[in-house]
Formats: sequence, structure tokens, C-alpha cells
Amino acid sequence: MLSELFPHLSALLIEEVERRPDKVVLRTRVRSTTVACRCGHSSSRVHGRYIRKLRDVAVCGLGVVIELCVRRFRCENTACTAVTFAEQIAGLTTPHSRCTPLLRQLLTQIGLALAGRAGARLAAAAGIAVGKDILLRLVRALPEPEIGDVEVLGVDDFAFRKGRHYGTVLIDMATHRPLHLYDGRDGEDLAAWLQDHPEVKVICRDRSSGYAEGARAGAPQAEQVADRYHLWANLGQAVEKTVNAYHSRLAEPPPGQEDAPDYPETEPEVVQPPKELKIVTRLREQHAAAHELWEQGMSKAAIGRKLGLHQATVRKLVGARSADDVVAKSLQRAHIIDPYIDYLHRRWNEGVRNATQLYREIRQLGYSGGELAVQRHLRRYRTGRGHAPATGPKPPSVREVTSWIMTHPEHLRDKDADNLHRLRERDPELDQLTGHVRKFAAMMTGRHGDRLEDWIAAVEQDSLAPLTGFARNLRRDFDAVRNGLSLPHSSGAVEGNINRLKMLKRQMFGRASLDLLRKRVLLAR
Repeated sequence: MLSELFPHLSALLIEEVERRPDKVVLRTRVRSTTVACRCGHSSSRVHGRYIRKLRDVAVCGLGVVIELCVRRFRCENTACTAVTFAEQIAGLTTPHSRCTPLLRQLLTQIGLALAGRAGARLAAAAGIAVGKDILLRLVRALPEPEIGDVEVLGVDDFAFRKGRHYGTVLIDMATHRPLHLYDGRDGEDLAAWLQDHPEVKVICRDRSSGYAEGARAGAPQAEQVADRYHLWANLGQAVEKTVNAYHSRLAEPPPGQEDAPDYPETEPEVVQPPKELKIVTRLREQHAAAHELWEQGMSKAAIGRKLGLHQATVRKLVGARSADDVVAKSLQRAHIIDPYIDYLHRRWNEGVRNATQLYREIRQLGYSGGELAVQRHLRRYRTGRGHAPATGPKPPSVREVTSWIMTHPEHLRDKDADNLHRLRERDPELDQLTGHVRKFAAMMTGRHGDRLEDWIAAVEQDSLAPLTGFARNLRRDFDAVRNGLSLPHSSGAVEGNINRLKMLKRQMFGRASLDLLRKRVLLAR
């Protein structure tokens, strides 16, 4: 029965089985009478015996310990350097090991999948007591896989610490298997790896200039393919900047007098609008301070240290032409009460000033927020502040318009399609922007890379500055972009491995070093 459960014990004679609260102990000895020395000669002369304890895989949540009576033999070959030797059982024992190969393999797989702490908890739940450091040592001891011939290579970077510290991962696009992982994202390291692999014919990468230079230096024979995902993402950023530049045009024109709501004839005089929000004032002050320091010649890092701002915030402030652009970008998020503002203003001007009652009314219209948001909105129109303004529909946000432009027309909802159609009729620049985006999408999905030059030339003739900058930037990497729009190669497998790498990094990086992360990325499945 035990030989069926433990086939690797078939060479042993089990003399006793002891059940303990936390484990099962098997007392065994070897069946054979002669054992071969490492020199190849067999010997039957027993020199001595000792008890060797081996841990094995758990059974029914209980650990298994094999107490093996090991014999030490005397080698009868006078030319052998080993005078005595201990017997080893194939598939069960290895020199100096305290666990069976089966248990070692199981613990190694647990370490690859979950690393130290989580792996130790899982092993304990399965009845195997093991420390986190042992799991990590088992993973580090694994040999790296053979790379072999690689014809299509994927390259991308990942962040150890976003904005500060990056690494690079190389992927075999035929098997979707990670090949190499190293610290940094310089082109020199990529070129050095490519020089050792002259069989590479295609390199799929993002539009990083460092990787472009490294690919040209290390593999001049390979075709470089710009990733379509990054091309579309960069186009989306340019579209959002363009829409933001025309954000004042997004609102519908004021309705005619016949469409205006009927307010009481004795409408009091409208007072001054409420004071500017604190966040708006703060953004204007930061924008002015950042531009003043930038004109003095200070770097963005120095400006961030002086003003106590993150470098990304400094880049946003310095890159904005005016404070209004920064304010519009920061305040474009919609609030849950926005769809009901018109109703609240109309009822307020009709004389209903009880916030609780108004809250109940808009709840019946579908409002899912709380009463506090209603009170805060109406607070500015209390005694001494006058009537609430008779506003029209809230204009769409910059991101909403960007999503309408970037979405395939057949996939737009009818309401969004109508809004975009009216917007295009009203604004010729946004109409041109939408047309350029749809032509680029048709070129990308239809693999018409031969149209790229004409598309860039058409964009450069218009006055859409962010989109024109995007088009001119494509010329710097024209061949790779054209290949990305023409060839079937894609970096989808690279992005999938980056997502998996992020999960592994968040599990253990920071407590463990790069060598352990590298092992898990290259070997874990």
C-alpha cells in the first residue's frame, strides 16, 4: 500500500510506521546487499551504519519523515581515492540533502510561484514546515534556461520605482518567453546582448530613442517595428492636448429665449459669482512661480525642490502655456451632482430653498449621491447670495470628447455619436482633428503603412499644434513606425509579460534583490 503511495520508496524495506500528531515517521532500510562506488566497482563490505532523516512530501496534511538506515561500505578497488562511501538511493537521496528530490522540486515550484513569505504559508497549510529563506535559496539555485535562437525579439522597459528607476526585459516573440532581464534601459546593454545573438531578424519595441540606438548598433540587419499600442497611446495624448486647447468651445451655445426656463417675474438681481476655488488660486500661484523660476534658468528638478512639488507637477506647470490650461485640466472631472444642477437651480429660483426636499426630489430622478453634496452646492446661493444661475447643459469634459474621437464610430453610443457630430459641425478644428484620427486608425488596422507620409504631410498643414508635434515626432522614427503599421508583428506578448512582471515585483521586490526577481521572471510559469 505504501509503495503505491510512494513509488520512490520501492527500493526500501519499510520496517515501521509511526503516526505522530504532526507527522508520519517511516523507519526503513535498503533492500539491496551490494552498492556501487563512484569509481564503478561494487562492494558488499559494510563498514558501518547510521540513521539519516529525510523529509518527504506531505500526506493528508501530515509531514512525512523517512528515517533511513544508511550503510557505509568499504571500496575494494585499491586505486579508488574513496576508502569508504555511503549508499545512495536513486530518486530518493542526494549527497548532503535533508529532503527528497520530490519535496525539493515541490518547494522550488512554490518558491517560484509565491516567493518567500507567501510560499512558506502555503507550504505550512499543506503540512510542510519550511522557512522563507530556504524557499528563496532554492529559487536562486536554479539554473537559467537556455536562450536558443531568437528571430523576433520584443523589448520593453518596466519601473522599479516609477519616474526614478527602470529595468529592461527581452521577450522571445515566437514562444512569448522572457529571455533576459537587466537593470537600466540604456541602449548599450541592449546592443551588447544583440551582438551575441546575430540571428535576430525583427525587433519589436516602443518608441524609446535609447532602444532604437541600441538596436541599430547591436543588430543593424534587423528590422525595427514600433509597437502599435504605444503609437495609439501617443496619438491619444496628442488628441487630449488638442481638445484641451479648445476646451472653451466644447459647451453648447446658449439656448434661444424661447427655450429659457420660466422664472418668476419678480426675479431679484443676480449678484456676483462666488469666489474662486482655493485649488484654482493655488494652481495659478504655482504656475506663475514655476514659470518665473524656469525663465531664470533653473532646472525642473531644482524648481520642484524649491517649491516642494513633484517633478511631474513641475513638468505640467512649465509645459502649460497659461494657468487656465492647468486649471481646465485639473477641474475637468465630473461630479455626481452635475446632471441635476439645472433642476436644482430651477427649483431654487422657484422658491424651494430646503436642501433636504430638493435632495428627495432628485433622488427620484436617479441621483445616487448623498444629501451633503446637495447642501454644499446650494450653500453659495443662501441669503445674500442671490438667485442660482440659469445654466444650460454641462459641457462635456476633455476626456469625454477625447474618448469620442478615439472610439470607432460603430462602437459609439447613439448619444455620444450625436454629441460628437454636433461638435464637429460647430468647430472646424475639432472636425479636422477627428478626421485625422480616423484616417490614422484606418491606416493602422488595415496595415497601410505606405500612407504614413501622406498622413504626416496632411497633419502638418493644419494648425493643430499638439497633433502636428506628434506627426513630426513620427519622422524621427519613420522606418520603425511604418513597419509597425505594415507588418503583422505586435508587442502584445511583451505587454503581457510586463503585467506579469509587475505582479511578481509587487510580491517581493524591495525585500529581495534583482537576482531573485530575474529568476522568477525567467523561470516561473
